[in-house]
Amino acid sequence: AGRTFPRPAHTRVLTVANQKGGVGKTTTTVNLAAALAQAGATVLVIDLDPQGNASTALGIDHHAEIPSVYDALVDGTPLADVVQACPDVEGLSCVPATIDLAGAEIELVSLVARETRLAKAISAYLASPEGAGVDYVLIDCPPSLGLLTINAFVAAREVFIPIQCEYYALEGLSQLLRSVEMIRSHLNPELAVSTILLTMHDGRTRLSSQVADEVREHFPEQTLRTTIPRSVRVSEAPSFGETVMTYDPLNSAALAYLEAAAQIAERGAQGSR
Repeated sequence: AGRTFPRPAHTRVLTVANQKGGVGKTTTTVNLAAALAQAGATVLVIDLDPQGNASTALGIDHHAEIPSVYDALVDGTPLADVVQACPDVEGLSCVPATIDLAGAEIELVSLVARETRLAKAISAYLASPEGAGVDYVLIDCPPSLGLLTINAFVAAREVFIPIQCEYYALEGLSQLLRSVEMIRSHLNPELAVSTILLTMHDGRTRLSSQVADEVREHFPEQTLRTTIPRSVRVSEAPSFGETVMTYDPLNSAALAYLEAAAQIAERGAQGSR
């Protein structure tokens, strides 16, 4: 805690994705974003889930009238006009999601270049004065492979996969890897799975250890050394409009997220993909 992480030479755009729900995607996105920002990085979170949970955890207002990622995707509003600063963490900002996003899947179908709209919005933002100093863009996806998730895959170079330490998670992983391969073939050849993080690890159960061992065996390069333990404090934090990084910084899960963020930053500094 308190250290400064190395900053990447270029902005890293990571899509946090897993088609299986309840694996800790949003929790991982907001806590890693907060950990990176606390260590000196400038981080933008794009909430692409209609439930808007990432916006809630970052203390960002996201009721129906708020300008949101929906406006950027469907109406072409510049991201600079919808970005909000996180009140608790300096250097962290968010593009919120509102309930309007639930209809975006249908509205995007008829639009020109529907798969690349988020990519263009992010590129334009990073080239603007407001987005010039951003080190990381983290995109929080919905738990499905619709047009929103496809937009996120096309916009990123790296896929970040949180995996719950339970058996079903392994089945979901194989489906996700097929989806990534499909996007690589047809829409974004630069896309690669760069990082896998084991979440909700329960050291008391043999199953957690078996799942962790199996993931590490198949993906030794991508899997982070740190595992995120189960913690009630992580679940409590969003009800206060905070991440666990500010709600209870010395909690075991907060320290694990900080360590995971350090590993991600070090990999970026070494040019590791």
